Amino acid sequence: MESRLDMPITIENRVRELRAGRGWTQQDLAERVGVSRQSVNSIECHRYVPSLPLALTFARVFARPTDEIFSLEKK
Repeated sequence: MESRLDMPITIENRVRELRAGRGWTQQDLAERVGVSRQSVNSIECHRYVPSLPLALTFARVFARPTDEIFSLEKK
């Protein structure tokens, strides 16, 4: 069995899609999850991978399981 640790992976997310679907600005979402607007932008642009507590907060705010928001993708 091949270890997944040896495979290059990326974290994909649907944050922008889910935020826009609710008509929220990045600032609106930032206030709901307790981060800066710049942090939301960095997550949406795939420059920053949120911590587990922050990912769980996104799940609560969007009322979705985390794996519907964030996913592991092989490169």
